[in-house]
Amino acid sequence: MTAPRAKDNVAKLIVKGGRVIDPATGVNGIFDVLIADGLIHRVGRDLPADGAEVFAVPAGAIVAPGFIDIHVHLREPGQEHKETVATGLASAVAGGFTAVACMPNTDPVNDHPGITQFILTKAGDARLARVYPIGAVSVGSRGDQLAELGEQKAAGCVAFTDDGRPVATALLMRRALEYAGMLGVPIIDHCEDSSLKGDGVAHEGVYASALGLRGIPGVAESLMVERDVALAELTDAHVHIAHMSARQSIRAVRAGKARGVQVTCEVAPHHFTLTDEALDGPIKYDTNLKMNPPLREAADRDAMLEGIIDGTVDVIATDHAPHHADEKMVEFDRAPFGIVGLETAVPIVFDRLVHPGRISLSRMVELLSINPARVLNLPGGTLAEGSPGDVTILAPDMRVTVRASQLRSRSKNTPFDGWEFRGGVLATIVAGRVVFRSSELRT
Repeated sequence: MTAPRAKDNVAKLIVKGGRVIDPATGVNGIFDVLIADGLIHRVGRDLPADGAEVFAVPAGAIVAPGFIDIHVHLREPGQEHKETVATGLASAVAGGFTAVACMPNTDPVNDHPGITQFILTKAGDARLARVYPIGAVSVGSRGDQLAELGEQKAAGCVAFTDDGRPVATALLMRRALEYAGMLGVPIIDHCEDSSLKGDGVAHEGVYASALGLRGIPGVAESLMVERDVALAELTDAHVHIAHMSARQSIRAVRAGKARGVQVTCEVAPHHFTLTDEALDGPIKYDTNLKMNPPLREAADRDAMLEGIIDGTVDVIATDHAPHHADEKMVEFDRAPFGIVGLETAVPIVFDRLVHPGRISLSRMVELLSINPARVLNLPGGTLAEGSPGDVTILAPDMRVTVRASQLRSRSKNTPFDGWEFRGGVLATIVAGRVVFRSSELRT
Protein backbone atom coordinates (compact mmCIF):
# COMPACT_ATOMS: atom_id res chain seq x y z
CA MET A 1 0.00 0.00 0.00
CA THR A 2 1.20 3.48 -0.75
CA ALA A 3 0.33 6.90 0.58
CA PRO A 4 1.76 10.35 0.02
CA ARG A 5 5.17 10.61 1.64
CA ALA A 6 5.16 12.09 5.12
CA LYS A 7 6.99 15.22 4.01
CA ASP A 8 4.11 15.95 1.61
CA ASN A 9 1.40 15.72 4.27
CA VAL A 10 0.00 18.90 5.73
CA ALA A 11 0.64 18.68 9.49
CA LYS A 12 -2.94 19.79 10.18
CA LEU A 13 -5.88 20.33 7.84
CA ILE A 14 -9.41 21.19 8.90
CA VAL A 15 -12.29 20.67 6.49
CA LYS A 16 -15.00 23.16 7.46
CA GLY A 17 -18.61 23.69 6.62
CA GLY A 18 -19.68 20.48 4.90
CA ARG A 19 -22.32 17.89 5.63
CA VAL A 20 -20.34 14.95 6.96
CA ILE A 21 -21.81 11.55 6.11
CA ASP A 22 -20.09 8.57 7.71
CA PRO A 23 -22.45 5.62 8.15
CA ALA A 24 -19.68 3.64 9.87
CA THR A 25 -19.84 5.99 12.87
CA GLY A 26 -23.43 7.17 12.44
CA VAL A 27 -22.38 10.77 11.74
CA ASN A 28 -24.69 12.71 9.42
CA GLY A 29 -24.74 16.47 9.79
CA ILE A 30 -22.81 19.71 9.56
CA PHE A 31 -19.41 19.09 11.16
CA ASP A 32 -15.77 19.96 10.78
CA VAL A 33 -13.14 17.29 10.15
CA LEU A 34 -9.66 17.76 11.60
CA ILE A 35 -6.82 15.78 10.01
CA ALA A 36 -3.47 15.74 11.81
CA ASP A 37 -0.31 13.93 10.69
CA GLY A 38 -2.22 12.17 7.95
CA LEU A 39 -4.92 10.71 10.24
CA ILE A 40 -8.43 11.69 11.24
CA HIS A 41 -8.01 13.49 14.56
CA ARG A 42 -11.51 14.68 15.32
CA VAL A 43 -14.98 15.26 13.85
CA GLY A 44 -16.97 17.94 15.64
CA ARG A 45 -18.84 21.21 15.41
CA ASP A 46 -17.02 24.54 15.09
CA LEU A 47 -13.58 23.10 15.71
CA PRO A 48 -10.91 25.75 16.32
CA ALA A 49 -8.29 26.08 13.59
CA ASP A 50 -5.41 26.02 16.10
CA GLY A 51 -2.83 26.55 13.39
CA ALA A 52 -4.40 24.08 10.95
CA GLU A 53 -4.76 24.90 7.28
CA VAL A 54 -8.47 25.54 6.69
CA PHE A 55 -10.23 24.01 3.71
CA ALA A 56 -13.63 25.70 3.56
CA VAL A 57 -16.23 23.86 1.52
CA PRO A 58 -19.31 25.52 0.02
CA ALA A 59 -22.80 25.12 1.41
CA GLY A 60 -24.45 21.91 0.35
CA ALA A 61 -21.18 19.99 -0.10
CA ILE A 62 -20.91 16.43 1.21
CA VAL A 63 -17.82 15.35 3.15
CA ALA A 64 -17.38 11.57 3.05
CA PRO A 65 -14.75 8.99 3.93
CA GLY A 66 -12.42 8.61 0.96
CA PHE A 67 -13.89 6.58 -1.89
CA ILE A 68 -12.13 3.32 -2.80
CA ASP A 69 -12.28 1.64 -6.21
CA ILE A 70 -11.45 -2.04 -5.89
CA HIS A 71 -11.38 -2.84 -9.63
CA VAL A 72 -8.93 -0.75 -11.66
CA HIS A 73 -6.47 -1.57 -14.44
CA LEU A 74 -3.38 0.65 -14.18
CA ARG A 75 -1.68 -1.23 -17.06
CA GLU A 76 1.88 -0.57 -15.88
CA PRO A 77 4.21 -2.44 -16.26
CA GLY A 78 4.15 -3.30 -19.94
CA GLN A 79 1.17 -1.43 -21.35
CA GLU A 80 2.13 2.19 -20.72
CA HIS A 81 0.63 3.27 -24.05
CA LYS A 82 -2.77 2.64 -22.46
CA GLU A 83 -2.16 3.98 -18.93
CA THR A 84 0.59 4.41 -16.38
CA VAL A 85 0.33 4.24 -12.63
CA ALA A 86 0.73 8.03 -12.52
CA THR A 87 -1.94 8.81 -15.14
CA GLY A 88 -4.31 6.24 -13.66
CA LEU A 89 -3.97 7.78 -10.21
CA ALA A 90 -4.48 11.29 -11.62
CA SER A 91 -7.73 9.97 -13.09
CA ALA A 92 -8.62 8.33 -9.77
CA VAL A 93 -8.28 11.44 -7.62
CA ALA A 94 -10.15 13.53 -10.21
CA GLY A 95 -12.95 10.98 -9.84
CA GLY A 96 -12.97 11.27 -6.04
CA PHE A 97 -11.11 8.04 -5.29
CA THR A 98 -8.52 8.21 -2.55
CA ALA A 99 -7.47 4.58 -3.08
CA VAL A 100 -7.60 1.99 -5.83
CA ALA A 101 -6.95 -1.75 -6.01
CA CYS A 102 -5.22 -2.64 -9.27
CA MET A 103 -5.66 -5.82 -11.24
CA PRO A 104 -2.73 -8.10 -12.08
CA ASN A 105 -3.18 -8.45 -15.86
CA THR A 106 -0.14 -6.32 -16.59
CA ASP A 107 2.76 -7.42 -18.80
CA PRO A 108 4.32 -9.34 -17.16
CA VAL A 109 1.41 -10.50 -15.03
CA ASN A 110 1.62 -9.48 -11.37
CA ASP A 111 2.21 -12.98 -10.05
CA HIS A 112 5.50 -12.17 -8.30
CA PRO A 113 6.56 -9.94 -5.37
CA GLY A 114 8.97 -8.02 -7.61
CA ILE A 115 6.15 -6.79 -9.82
CA THR A 116 4.05 -5.87 -6.80
CA GLN A 117 6.93 -3.82 -5.41
CA PHE A 118 7.44 -2.12 -8.79
CA ILE A 119 3.78 -1.00 -8.80
CA LEU A 120 4.00 0.24 -5.21
CA THR A 121 7.18 2.22 -5.99
CA LYS A 122 5.53 3.87 -9.00
CA ALA A 123 2.49 4.70 -6.88
CA GLY A 124 4.68 6.24 -4.19
CA ASP A 125 6.39 8.41 -6.79
CA ALA A 126 3.01 9.64 -8.09
CA ARG A 127 1.98 10.91 -4.60
CA LEU A 128 -1.73 10.82 -5.39
CA ALA A 129 -4.11 8.00 -4.40
CA ARG A 130 -3.20 4.97 -2.32
CA VAL A 131 -2.62 1.77 -4.31
CA TYR A 132 -3.45 -1.77 -3.21
CA PRO A 133 -2.14 -4.36 -5.68
CA ILE A 134 -4.11 -7.52 -6.37
CA GLY A 135 -2.01 -10.55 -7.28
CA ALA A 136 -2.66 -13.30 -9.79
CA VAL A 137 -4.24 -16.57 -8.64
CA SER A 138 -2.24 -18.64 -11.09
CA VAL A 139 1.23 -18.31 -12.58
CA GLY A 140 0.91 -15.96 -15.54
CA SER A 141 -2.88 -16.11 -15.02
CA ARG A 142 -2.75 -19.15 -17.28
CA GLY A 143 -4.87 -21.31 -14.98
CA ASP A 144 -2.34 -24.13 -14.73
CA GLN A 145 -0.43 -23.67 -11.47
CA LEU A 146 -1.32 -21.80 -8.30
CA ALA A 147 0.90 -18.74 -7.82
CA GLU A 148 2.83 -18.15 -4.59
CA LEU A 149 -0.03 -16.44 -2.79
CA GLY A 150 1.76 -16.12 0.54
CA GLU A 151 4.76 -14.36 -1.00
CA GLN A 152 2.50 -12.02 -2.93
CA LYS A 153 0.55 -11.11 0.19
CA ALA A 154 3.79 -10.43 2.08
CA ALA A 155 4.81 -8.09 -0.76
CA GLY A 156 1.60 -6.08 -0.43
CA CYS A 157 -1.17 -7.83 -2.36
CA VAL A 158 -4.61 -7.57 -0.73
CA ALA A 159 -6.49 -10.17 -2.81
CA PHE A 160 -6.00 -12.54 -5.73
CA THR A 161 -7.62 -12.86 -9.15
CA ASP A 162 -6.91 -13.95 -12.70
CA ASP A 163 -9.03 -10.98 -13.82
CA GLY A 164 -9.56 -10.85 -17.54
CA ARG A 165 -9.87 -14.62 -17.28
CA PRO A 166 -11.93 -16.79 -14.94
CA VAL A 167 -10.14 -19.02 -12.45
CA ALA A 168 -9.82 -21.87 -14.90
CA THR A 169 -11.03 -24.99 -13.07
CA ALA A 170 -13.11 -25.84 -10.05
CA LEU A 171 -10.10 -27.59 -8.49
CA LEU A 172 -7.85 -24.55 -8.92
CA MET A 173 -10.58 -22.33 -7.50
CA ARG A 174 -11.01 -24.64 -4.51
CA ARG A 175 -7.28 -24.62 -3.78
CA ALA A 176 -7.09 -20.86 -4.22
CA LEU A 177 -9.97 -20.32 -1.80
CA GLU A 178 -8.37 -22.66 0.75
CA TYR A 179 -5.02 -20.86 0.64
CA ALA A 180 -6.51 -17.37 0.51
CA GLY A 181 -8.78 -18.28 3.42
CA MET A 182 -5.72 -19.11 5.52
CA LEU A 183 -4.19 -15.77 4.50
CA GLY A 184 -7.38 -13.89 5.36
CA VAL A 185 -7.93 -12.39 1.91
CA PRO A 186 -10.58 -12.93 -0.77
CA ILE A 187 -10.40 -14.51 -4.20
CA ILE A 188 -11.93 -12.23 -6.83
CA ASP A 189 -13.28 -13.96 -9.92
CA HIS A 190 -14.05 -12.75 -13.42
CA CYS A 191 -16.92 -15.18 -13.90
CA GLU A 192 -17.29 -16.58 -17.38
CA ASP A 193 -17.67 -20.04 -18.85
CA SER A 194 -15.21 -19.84 -21.73
CA SER A 195 -16.93 -22.57 -23.70
CA LEU A 196 -20.21 -20.63 -23.69
CA LYS A 197 -18.57 -17.25 -24.28
CA GLY A 198 -16.60 -18.62 -27.21
CA ASP A 199 -15.67 -15.77 -29.52
CA GLY A 200 -18.67 -13.69 -28.51
CA VAL A 201 -18.33 -9.90 -28.45
CA ALA A 202 -21.75 -8.64 -27.28
CA HIS A 203 -24.72 -9.80 -25.23
CA GLU A 204 -26.64 -12.60 -26.89
CA GLY A 205 -29.87 -10.88 -27.82
CA VAL A 206 -31.87 -9.08 -30.46
CA TYR A 207 -29.42 -6.21 -30.94
CA ALA A 208 -26.34 -8.40 -31.40
CA SER A 209 -28.31 -10.54 -33.85
CA ALA A 210 -29.48 -7.51 -35.83
CA LEU A 211 -25.90 -6.25 -36.10
CA GLY A 212 -24.43 -9.65 -36.91
CA LEU A 213 -22.35 -9.77 -33.72
CA ARG A 214 -21.54 -13.05 -31.99
CA GLY A 215 -23.34 -13.29 -28.67
CA ILE A 216 -22.41 -14.02 -25.05
CA PRO A 217 -25.37 -15.33 -22.99
CA GLY A 218 -25.87 -14.21 -19.41
CA VAL A 219 -25.68 -17.82 -18.26
CA ALA A 220 -22.00 -17.88 -19.33
CA GLU A 221 -21.44 -15.61 -16.33
CA SER A 222 -23.93 -17.09 -13.88
CA LEU A 223 -22.72 -20.68 -14.25
CA MET A 224 -19.34 -19.62 -12.89
CA VAL A 225 -20.97 -17.55 -10.16
CA GLU A 226 -22.92 -20.64 -9.06
CA ARG A 227 -19.69 -22.66 -9.05
CA ASP A 228 -17.82 -20.06 -7.02
CA VAL A 229 -20.60 -19.66 -4.46
CA ALA A 230 -20.69 -23.45 -4.01
CA LEU A 231 -16.90 -23.63 -3.57
CA ALA A 232 -16.88 -20.71 -1.12
CA GLU A 233 -19.49 -22.61 0.88
CA LEU A 234 -17.38 -25.78 0.76
CA THR A 235 -14.17 -24.07 1.86
CA ASP A 236 -15.74 -21.49 4.18
CA ALA A 237 -13.67 -18.85 2.39
CA HIS A 238 -14.46 -15.45 0.89
CA VAL A 239 -15.18 -15.13 -2.83
CA HIS A 240 -15.87 -11.78 -4.46
CA ILE A 241 -17.69 -11.67 -7.80
CA ALA A 242 -16.26 -9.00 -10.10
CA HIS A 243 -18.27 -6.73 -12.44
CA MET A 244 -21.54 -8.66 -12.18
CA SER A 245 -23.94 -8.08 -15.06
CA ALA A 246 -26.50 -10.90 -15.41
CA ARG A 247 -29.75 -11.28 -13.50
CA GLN A 248 -29.06 -15.00 -12.99
CA SER A 249 -25.80 -14.05 -11.25
CA ILE A 250 -27.41 -11.75 -8.73
CA ARG A 251 -29.93 -14.46 -7.89
CA ALA A 252 -27.04 -16.85 -7.17
CA VAL A 253 -25.29 -14.30 -4.94
CA ARG A 254 -28.50 -13.48 -3.10
CA ALA A 255 -29.18 -17.16 -2.45
CA GLY A 256 -25.60 -17.72 -1.29
CA LYS A 257 -25.79 -14.85 1.17
CA ALA A 258 -29.08 -16.20 2.51
CA ARG A 259 -27.25 -19.47 3.30
CA GLY A 260 -24.43 -17.63 5.07
CA VAL A 261 -21.83 -18.10 2.33
CA GLN A 262 -18.95 -15.60 2.36
CA VAL A 263 -19.77 -14.10 -1.03
CA THR A 264 -19.64 -10.43 -1.98
CA CYS A 265 -20.07 -8.76 -5.33
CA GLU A 266 -19.61 -5.54 -7.29
CA VAL A 267 -21.42 -3.83 -10.16
CA ALA A 268 -19.92 -1.27 -12.52
CA PRO A 269 -21.75 1.97 -13.39
CA HIS A 270 -22.11 1.05 -17.06
CA HIS A 271 -23.96 -2.14 -16.14
CA PHE A 272 -26.64 -0.33 -14.14
CA THR A 273 -26.89 2.56 -16.64
CA LEU A 274 -26.64 1.18 -20.19
CA THR A 275 -28.17 -1.80 -21.97
CA ASP A 276 -27.37 -3.59 -25.21
CA GLU A 277 -29.90 -1.32 -26.93
CA ALA A 278 -27.09 1.26 -27.02
CA LEU A 279 -25.47 -0.90 -29.73
CA ASP A 280 -28.28 0.24 -32.02
CA GLY A 281 -27.54 3.92 -31.33
CA PRO A 282 -26.45 6.69 -33.71
CA ILE A 283 -22.95 5.19 -34.06
CA LYS A 284 -23.22 1.58 -35.14
CA TYR A 285 -20.47 -0.78 -33.99
CA ASP A 286 -19.15 1.79 -31.49
CA THR A 287 -16.26 -0.04 -29.82
CA ASN A 288 -16.61 2.19 -26.75
CA LEU A 289 -19.68 0.05 -26.04
CA LYS A 290 -17.62 -3.14 -26.04
CA MET A 291 -16.78 -4.45 -22.59
CA ASN A 292 -16.61 -7.81 -20.84
CA PRO A 293 -19.02 -8.73 -19.42
CA PRO A 294 -21.05 -7.01 -22.15
CA LEU A 295 -23.89 -4.56 -21.80
CA ARG A 296 -26.92 -6.74 -21.27
CA GLU A 297 -30.65 -6.35 -21.76
CA ALA A 298 -32.98 -4.19 -19.71
CA ALA A 299 -34.03 -7.05 -17.38
CA ASP A 300 -30.38 -7.55 -16.39
CA ARG A 301 -29.81 -3.82 -15.89
CA ASP A 302 -32.91 -3.65 -13.73
CA ALA A 303 -31.72 -6.63 -11.67
CA MET A 304 -28.44 -4.78 -10.98
CA LEU A 305 -30.43 -1.76 -9.82
CA GLU A 306 -32.59 -3.96 -7.59
CA GLY A 307 -29.48 -5.53 -6.05
CA ILE A 308 -27.98 -2.13 -5.34
CA ILE A 309 -31.20 -0.99 -3.70
CA ASP A 310 -31.87 -4.11 -1.60
CA GLY A 311 -28.27 -4.54 -0.39
CA THR A 312 -27.33 -7.65 -2.36
CA VAL A 313 -24.66 -5.64 -4.20
CA ASP A 314 -21.83 -4.74 -1.86
CA VAL A 315 -19.70 -2.42 -3.98
CA ILE A 316 -19.81 -0.12 -6.98
CA ALA A 317 -16.48 -0.52 -8.78
CA THR A 318 -15.50 1.01 -12.11
CA ASP A 319 -13.57 -1.77 -13.88
CA HIS A 320 -11.51 1.12 -15.29
CA ALA A 321 -10.00 -0.48 -18.42
CA PRO A 322 -8.06 2.02 -20.56
CA HIS A 323 -7.16 1.25 -24.17
CA HIS A 324 -5.31 3.35 -26.72
CA ALA A 325 -7.50 5.01 -29.37
CA ASP A 326 -5.80 3.06 -32.16
CA GLU A 327 -6.72 -0.22 -30.45
CA LYS A 328 -10.38 0.76 -30.26
CA MET A 329 -10.54 2.25 -33.77
CA VAL A 330 -10.94 -1.12 -35.50
CA GLU A 331 -13.79 -3.48 -36.34
CA PHE A 332 -16.01 -4.31 -33.35
CA ASP A 333 -14.96 -7.97 -33.40
CA ARG A 334 -11.26 -7.06 -33.21
CA ALA A 335 -11.37 -4.27 -30.62
CA PRO A 336 -10.35 -5.00 -27.02
CA PHE A 337 -12.99 -5.17 -24.30
CA GLY A 338 -13.19 -2.34 -21.77
CA ILE A 339 -13.83 1.33 -21.03
CA VAL A 340 -12.42 3.92 -18.64
CA GLY A 341 -14.55 4.73 -15.62
CA LEU A 342 -12.72 6.45 -12.77
CA GLU A 343 -13.83 9.98 -13.68
CA THR A 344 -17.43 9.18 -14.61
CA ALA A 345 -18.48 6.91 -11.72
CA VAL A 346 -19.50 9.53 -9.16
CA PRO A 347 -21.58 11.63 -11.59
CA ILE A 348 -23.36 8.48 -12.80
CA VAL A 349 -24.10 7.31 -9.25
CA PHE A 350 -25.52 10.72 -8.33
CA ASP A 351 -27.53 11.08 -11.52
CA ARG A 352 -28.86 7.53 -11.87
CA LEU A 353 -29.14 6.38 -8.25
CA VAL A 354 -29.20 9.22 -5.73
CA HIS A 355 -31.23 11.94 -7.45
CA PRO A 356 -33.97 9.58 -8.69
CA GLY A 357 -34.35 8.42 -5.06
CA ARG A 358 -33.16 4.87 -5.66
CA ILE A 359 -30.54 5.08 -2.89
CA SER A 360 -29.68 7.53 -0.12
CA LEU A 361 -26.45 9.46 0.23
CA SER A 362 -25.53 7.15 3.10
CA ARG A 363 -25.97 4.11 0.85
CA MET A 364 -23.80 5.81 -1.77
CA VAL A 365 -21.01 6.16 0.81
CA GLU A 366 -21.43 2.51 1.80
CA LEU A 367 -21.10 1.34 -1.81
CA LEU A 368 -18.09 3.52 -2.64
CA SER A 369 -16.20 3.70 0.66
CA ILE A 370 -17.25 1.55 3.62
CA ASN A 371 -17.94 -1.69 1.74
CA PRO A 372 -14.90 -1.58 -0.57
CA ALA A 373 -12.72 -1.23 2.54
CA ARG A 374 -14.57 -4.08 4.24
CA VAL A 375 -14.43 -6.45 1.25
CA LEU A 376 -10.64 -6.12 0.90
CA ASN A 377 -9.89 -5.57 4.62
CA LEU A 378 -8.40 -2.15 3.89
CA PRO A 379 -7.85 0.80 6.21
CA GLY A 380 -10.30 3.60 5.54
CA GLY A 381 -13.99 3.64 4.81
CA THR A 382 -14.66 5.79 7.87
CA LEU A 383 -13.84 9.15 9.44
CA ALA A 384 -13.42 7.61 12.90
CA GLU A 385 -10.55 8.97 14.99
CA GLY A 386 -7.26 7.38 13.99
CA SER A 387 -8.44 6.36 10.52
CA PRO A 388 -6.52 7.43 7.39
CA GLY A 389 -7.01 11.11 6.67
CA ASP A 390 -8.71 10.40 3.36
CA VAL A 391 -11.74 12.47 2.41
CA THR A 392 -13.91 12.80 -0.69
CA ILE A 393 -15.83 16.08 -1.01
CA LEU A 394 -18.90 15.99 -3.23
CA ALA A 395 -21.21 18.53 -4.84
CA PRO A 396 -24.60 16.83 -5.35
CA ASP A 397 -25.94 19.53 -7.68
CA MET A 398 -22.79 20.20 -9.72
CA ARG A 399 -23.47 20.04 -13.46
CA VAL A 400 -20.97 17.71 -15.10
CA THR A 401 -20.50 17.28 -18.84
CA VAL A 402 -18.18 14.42 -19.74
CA ARG A 403 -15.54 15.42 -22.28
CA ALA A 404 -13.45 12.43 -23.28
CA SER A 405 -10.62 14.67 -24.50
CA GLN A 406 -10.34 16.24 -21.04
CA LEU A 407 -10.12 13.04 -19.01
CA ARG A 408 -6.93 12.70 -16.93
CA SER A 409 -6.59 9.07 -17.96
CA ARG A 410 -4.11 8.44 -20.76
CA SER A 411 -6.93 6.69 -22.64
CA LYS A 412 -10.27 8.23 -23.58
CA ASN A 413 -12.41 5.16 -24.34
CA THR A 414 -15.73 6.09 -22.75
CA PRO A 415 -19.29 5.65 -24.03
CA PHE A 416 -20.33 8.69 -21.97
CA ASP A 417 -18.59 11.38 -24.05
CA GLY A 418 -20.92 14.39 -24.18
CA TRP A 419 -23.29 13.06 -21.51
CA GLU A 420 -24.50 15.53 -18.88
CA PHE A 421 -24.92 14.51 -15.25
CA ARG A 422 -25.96 16.18 -12.01
CA GLY A 423 -23.47 15.61 -9.19
CA GLY A 424 -19.70 15.52 -9.05
CA VAL A 425 -16.46 15.74 -7.08
CA LEU A 426 -15.26 18.99 -5.53
CA ALA A 427 -12.04 17.78 -3.96
CA THR A 428 -10.06 14.70 -2.95
CA ILE A 429 -7.85 14.56 0.13
CA VAL A 430 -5.35 11.78 0.83
CA ALA A 431 -3.52 11.59 4.17
CA GLY A 432 -4.43 15.21 4.86
CA ARG A 433 -3.15 16.54 1.54
CA VAL A 434 -5.45 17.98 -1.12
CA VAL A 435 -4.58 16.00 -4.26
CA PHE A 436 -7.48 17.18 -6.43
CA ARG A 437 -9.44 20.41 -6.42
CA SER A 438 -12.28 21.00 -8.89
CA SER A 439 -12.35 24.18 -10.96
CA GLU A 440 -15.73 24.80 -9.29
CA LEU A 441 -13.80 25.76 -6.15
CA ARG A 442 -11.77 28.35 -8.03
CA THR A 443 -14.62 30.28 -9.57
